[in-house]
Amino acid sequence: MNRVVLGAFGALCLVALGLFWLQGRALVESAAPPPDVIPTLGSGDDDALPSYAADDLELLVGPAPPEADELSREQRRFARYDRDSDGRISRNEMLSTRTSAFRKLDTDGNNLLTFEEWAVTTVGKFEYADVNGNDWLTPGEFARTAPPPPKPKPKPRCACD
Repeated sequence: MNRVVLGAFGALCLVALGLFWLQGRALVESAAPPPDVIPTLGSGDDDALPSYAADDLELLVGPAPPEADELSREQRRFARYDRDSDGRISRNEMLSTRTSAFRKLDTDGNNLLTFEEWAVTTVGKFEYADVNGNDWLTPGEFARTAPPPPKPKPKPRCACD
């Protein structure tokens, strides 16, 4: 009796699996976009099949892909601070993104960073960069806040003497 019940249950599972598979294929095929039709030159019939003769090769060339411009390191850094993407950095934007370099900001060395320690350093950096004193940083002024380039590591000497 158990074999019959298990066999019937297995057959129902296989039928259900087959129905789900067929239904899924039907949904995929019905959702497929229609093919693009390239009209031939000089034909007034919209239902005509496209011609791929040697003289119609210009119809097979699509538009050129857009080219992405490579942002410099400084432009990427500027974009991280410029939260509203208006091409300038306000004092609030500069202060809101300065959360790294904890050890440099902790002036008293107690492993506790107070807001005053953080704000004094960041405001000083902003005021140093804001050459014309208008409380906005242009990309040229912002470049003054860049960290110095890393020093090259000395090459190890050969100890084979």
